[in-house]
This record gives sequence, C-alpha cells and structure tokens, in this order.
Amino acid sequence: MDYEDIKKGIIKLIKKAETELPDDVITALKRAYEIEEGVAKTQIDAILKNIDLAKKSKRPMCQDTGIQTFFVEIGVDFPHINKLKELITDAVKKATTEIPLRPNTVDPFTGENHRDNTGEHIPYITWDFAKGSDVQITAFPKGGGSENMSKLGMLKPGVGIEGVKDFVVDEMIKAGGNPCPPTIVGVGIGGGADLALKLGKKSLLRPVGNRHRDKTIAAMEKELIKRINDSGIGPMGLGGRTTVLDVHIEVAHRHPASLPVGIAVQCWADRRANMVIHSDGRWVVK
Repeated sequence: MDYEDIKKGIIKLIKKAETELPDDVITALKRAYEIEEGVAKTQIDAILKNIDLAKKSKRPMCQDTGIQTFFVEIGVDFPHINKLKELITDAVKKATTEIPLRPNTVDPFTGENHRDNTGEHIPYITWDFAKGSDVQITAFPKGGGSENMSKLGMLKPGVGIEGVKDFVVDEMIKAGGNPCPPTIVGVGIGGGADLALKLGKKSLLRPVGNRHRDKTIAAMEKELIKRINDSGIGPMGLGGRTTVLDVHIEVAHRHPASLPVGIAVQCWADRRANMVIHSDGRWVVK
C-alpha cells in the first residue's frame, strides 16, 4: 500500500471540505435568499458569492479554517488499521502548508502554537467500525465561533421533551449572531454528558433537509426550525427569516435520573467532505 498516496488523498479531502460547500447547503442558502429581503438578503448574497469564489479559486471559504475534525468508519477487514491515525495526522500537517490552513491549535496553558494544526488529541478523530474492508472518512473542519455556542444541559427528566425543546430554542436565541447564522443546529438527547454532545455534533454530518428516520423526532426537528427562525435573529444576527437552515437530532437511551441535551452548532459554512479508502490503497474523494 502506498501510504504517501493515501496522504495525498486525505489532503485532497481536507481541501475539498475547506473550499467547496456540499450542494445541500448551497441549495438551502439559495432558498433562504429567495425569501429574505433588505439587509438579510444582502448578507445571504455575500455568502453565496464567497462560496462561489472559494470554489473557483480553490481557497478556504473562511479565514477560520477550524479544528481539523474527522469521523472515521473502519471496515473490520481493512488491513492497515494501525496506520490510519498516523496518516490522518501527517496529512493535516502537510495540508496546513499546502492548502494553506490557518494554524489553529494552541496549548491550553501556554497558548503556544505548533503551527501545524496538530497537538494533544488533535486532529480530533471519532472512530467507529463496520463490516467490510473499506474505510469511510468524513472531514469536518470546526470553526471556533460556532463551536463556542455549544451547550450542555443536564435537565431534570421531569421537564420532558417540551423542556428539551425550550432549552434548545432559548440557547439559540441567546447565541444570537455569534455563530454566524444561518446555522445548522445539532442536538443530542440522552446518553451521558459526553455522549449527548457527541451525538449533537455527529448529527451535523446529515445533509441539510434530511429528516430523522423516526417520524416523531423528524416532527420535532421541523418544530425547532420554525421556532428558532421565528425569533427573527436572521443572517449574521442582523434580522430576517432565516436563523437556521436546519436542526438535526440524534438520541440515545438515558439513565432514569438524567436527561442530557447536547447542542452543537455549525455556521453557514457547513464544511464537510467524504472519502473512501479501499483495502488495496485506492481512494476516492466524493
């Protein structure tokens, strides 16, 4: 297996995520443009022009190129599992200079910047396993402005699902224009504190407009979209009809005494890209 070639593939994956928004996000933004007016319409127009320029020039669409985050699903028969973390980390280092990316990882105590977007536990990788021999990698650069709006609520079970809805809406109204709306909001319900937040972030991988398979949860997603958009916060917090492009929910069973709710927020630059690595080393960036 040609490891250097795989690194090139991962660099291409990161570049695609940083410079090209998925079609589902662009479609949602264009839909927002059609229904907005005044300053809100102007903001969406500027966003769409920025997206087009980034794709044509092959440059990152935002100066905050994010913490390099990956979701990796490994086929249990993939023969080079032990090399994947090293390959991803090395690719991030090279991508920092080749794309280029802004060096975004600093020591939490000293503020020292290694200038290669790596460090303790960074790049941040979530691992999962599946049948087969392919590896599926999703690159998910996570900007600081939207990440700062993450919230964890350890709610009392007695508040029920209505309390969960109120918590999500209240927190997004408090966030205002800080996460660069229109946003995509991920909500994890249940599990423990860490799992709720992880589910919220993982839900953001779902395409905009893709409803949850459970009809009750799908209805809750739609309700939250309407309630948050009715706030009138609007694009970049300047007022308008589109504060969120979508809300995604994922759930886990919980302890009877706990009702964790994790909120993960993604800005309008809903950056994500996917690749497959086959067991023989061939790769495809989608």
